[in-house]
Amino acid sequence: MGRWGGFLGVLLSSLFAALAPAARGEDLSARHALLIDVKGAIGFVSTSQLASALEKAGAEEASLLIIRLDTPGGLLTSTRDMVQAMLASPIPIVVYVAPSGARAASAGTYLVYASHVAAMAPGTHLGAATPIPLGVPGLPGSPPPSKPSPGSEQGSEPDPASAADRKSVNDAAAYLRTLAELRNRNADWAEKAVREAATLTATEALKKRVVEVIASDVSEMLTAIDGRSVTTTAGEVRLGTKGLSISELKPDWKMQVMSAITDPNIAFILLLIGVYGILFEFMSPGAVAPGVVGGISLIVALTALSVLPVNYGGLALLLLGIALMVLEASAPTFGVLGLGGIVAFVVGTVFLFDPADADMHLAVAWPVIAGAAAVSAAFFAGVLGFALSARRRPVRTGAEEMIGSTGDVVSWSDGSGRIRVHGEVWTAQSKQNLTIGQKVRVVGRVGLTLIIENEA
Repeated sequence: MGRWGGFLGVLLSSLFAALAPAARGEDLSARHALLIDVKGAIGFVSTSQLASALEKAGAEEASLLIIRLDTPGGLLTSTRDMVQAMLASPIPIVVYVAPSGARAASAGTYLVYASHVAAMAPGTHLGAATPIPLGVPGLPGSPPPSKPSPGSEQGSEPDPASAADRKSVNDAAAYLRTLAELRNRNADWAEKAVREAATLTATEALKKRVVEVIASDVSEMLTAIDGRSVTTTAGEVRLGTKGLSISELKPDWKMQVMSAITDPNIAFILLLIGVYGILFEFMSPGAVAPGVVGGISLIVALTALSVLPVNYGGLALLLLGIALMVLEASAPTFGVLGLGGIVAFVVGTVFLFDPADADMHLAVAWPVIAGAAAVSAAFFAGVLGFALSARRRPVRTGAEEMIGSTGDVVSWSDGSGRIRVHGEVWTAQSKQNLTIGQKVRVVGRVGLTLIIENEA
C-alpha cells in the first residue's frame, strides 16, 4: 500500500505540474489594462471619471490604468483630488500624453508627475504650471505689473505682484517638487515649470527625466514599459504589459452632460435663459412655456455652478444688473436704470468665475458677454416692456370688460331696471334716481346684474 501511495502522489504531482502552465496562461490572457480619455479642462467631471475608472479597475482586477491625457489645465481643487486618488491607488497608473499635438499644461503637469509611469507621444508637450494671478490684467482691481527694485539687475525675476501670488506660486512649486521626489523625476525642472512657466517637448521631457517613455501609440507604450518596477500603495509591482489587452472605459451620458454644462459659457447662457424665462412668466402669467423652460434651465445652471469656482460678488452684480433692467422696463427712467443695469451685468459676468481656484483662464468669453448684454437689453426693452404694457391695458373680454362701459336706461323703477350696453339689455341697479333714455355708466357687477350710476 505504501508503494502504491507513493506512486499516486508522484502521478498527481505530475498532473498538477502539467496543468499549472495552462492555468497561468489563462490568467495572463484574462489580464487587461483599463484606458480612459481625459480631454479638456480638468474639473469635476475629470475627477468623477478617474474615480469611476479606479473603482472599475479594482473590481475587474485590472493590471494597469492608462490615462490618455490632453488638457490645457483646470481647477486646482479637482487637480489635487485626482493627484490624491492616483497616489492612493494600489493599481499602477500610466499617464500618456497623446495623441500627437496634445498637451499636459498646468494641471496636466501635476498629473504626469503623480503617475507611476509617465509617457508622451511624439509632437506633444507639457509644463507651464504657474498658477493664474488673482487679478486679470487690464481689468479694474487687477494688480499692476511689478517693476524691478532699484539697484536690481535688468532682466532679473520680478517680485510677485502680491503676497497672495507669492503664496500661490510657492505652494504650487512645493507641491509639484514633492511629487517629483516621490516618483524619482526631475524636481528642479518641476519647480521651474511653476516659477517660470517652463515647457518641454516630448523629446526634451525624456532627456530631462520628466517622463520615462516616448511612444506613438498605446501598444508601443505598453511594450516600452514592460518589465519596469513601480511602487504603489500595495507595494512594489513589476509590470508585465507587453501584449496586454486594452479595455476602454467611455464616460456615461451623465458625465457627458456634466462635461457640456460645466463649460463656463454654457453655464452662463443656461443661467440667463432660466432667469429670463421665469421673469417673463411672472410678468405675463399663463404663458406656461417660458416658465417651464426657464425653471429647467435655471436648475441645470445652478447644478453646473455648484461645481465651478463662482465669485459670488460677480454673481450678485449680474443679478443686480438684471434687476435694474427689469425696473427700467416696468418704470422707465429715460435709460438711467437701464444703462446702470447693463454696466452691472457686464462687470458681473466678467468676474462671475474666481480665477484663484484655477490654473487656467476660466471665464465667459467676451463675444458671449457682448451678445448676452445686447440680447438682455433688447429683451427687457422689448419683450418685457410689451408684457408690462399689456397688463396695463383695459380688459377687452370677459365679465370685467363691462366695468366702465356706458349705456342707456331702457326701463327704471324703484332703484332697479334694465339698460342697454353694447347692444345688449342687462338688469341693473343704482342708488340714484334714473329716467328712461338717460346715459349711465357701469361701475360694478353682481352676478348678472350691473351696478350703474348717472354718467356725469
